[in-house]
Amino acid sequence: MAQGAKTGGRQRGTPNKTTAALKDAILKAADKAGDEAGLVGYLTRQATLNPGPFMGLLGKVLPMTLAGDPENPMEMIHKIVREVIDPQDTDRESLPAASEPGSV
Repeated sequence: MAQGAKTGGRQRGTPNKTTAALKDAILKAADKAGDEAGLVGYLTRQATLNPGPFMGLLGKVLPMTLAGDPENPMEMIHKIVREVIDPQDTDRESLPAASEPGSV
């Protein structure tokens, strides 16, 4: 084999036949599992029944970066809140509710 020069095999970026066949089979199985709603129905059901793995899948398909408007750049704010709660307090209504992002 010539060093530094590719002399054979498939072109760069072309999936091998086994990978393509497996991907096709997985998509067909998911489509059938979704009944009338197809693949979208199956994925919707998985998002509800298995949110952890579904979020991992979602992380794989979302864009890796967010592009903002250069004229109006995005601002990221980090807030750390430390609350001391008496473990003997059994009155759950008196405990503070989990705060939403942006709330005090």
